[in-house]
Amino acid sequence: MDVPRRPEGGAAWRQRAYEIIFEHDTRAGKVFDVLLIAVILASVAVVMLDSVQSVARDHRPLLRAVEWAFTLLFTVEYVLRLLSVQRPSTYALSFLGLVDLASVLPTYLSLILPGGQYLIVIRILRVIRVFRVLKLVQYVGEAGTLGRALRASRYKITVFLIVVLSMVIVVGAVMYLIEGPEHGFSSIPTAVYWAIVTLTTVGYGDISPQTAPGQILAAVLMILGYAIIAVPTGIVSVELAQATRAGSRACGTCGAGADADARYCKACGRPLVGVDRP
Repeated sequence: MDVPRRPEGGAAWRQRAYEIIFEHDTRAGKVFDVLLIAVILASVAVVMLDSVQSVARDHRPLLRAVEWAFTLLFTVEYVLRLLSVQRPSTYALSFLGLVDLASVLPTYLSLILPGGQYLIVIRILRVIRVFRVLKLVQYVGEAGTLGRALRASRYKITVFLIVVLSMVIVVGAVMYLIEGPEHGFSSIPTAVYWAIVTLTTVGYGDISPQTAPGQILAAVLMILGYAIIAVPTGIVSVELAQATRAGSRACGTCGAGADADARYCKACGRPLVGVDRP
């Protein structure tokens, strides 16, 4: 969540707009961020209420008017963000810039696509700015560790998913042969759907085997489900532990943990082994 660069020179209003919109340490910036988050939550609440039939039936004109008011407000804010930074294109293509743009498009999209306004709930992503407001940016690094662990385990998880997919296809085909359409297994895809629901221990119960062989196969699949669920958890846990160790070291003198870029132990003050000191 890097802050865009301040405009160099230019009109005084651009400098002031930048201070209010992007500088979170100023009083005006803090007030702006708090109000922005409040308005975002209010706009999402309006969209959610609009999806409730009883509320929409009695108050739809009012909800739509409020929805458009929020959209126009966010549109003005987005334009001000573009005008107040040094490189508007850089901000527009950044993650937060794309989220800001996506938060105003659904209402305009609803003019040509009925129901498109419900995509406005994407505005909830804008509240990630609360990390800056509450001074929680330092904890974003923990998300980076989790991200590294997920990237490191992607190949193992891919192999695991391929094995599981192959298993449910085979089991679904066998169950289709055992039960047949007369027991609700009208096709192999339907049987595969049942196998996925059973393997994941969801168990909707809309389809269930009626014969003894089918019930035996279902019982085996249920037991496998408990074992299989633990596999991706173990994979990610191991990679997360390795990623955590990679981001830190231990002091050879006292054994206390040390950051990856540290030169001296924060506990005993001794130089860390293998670190080039000035």
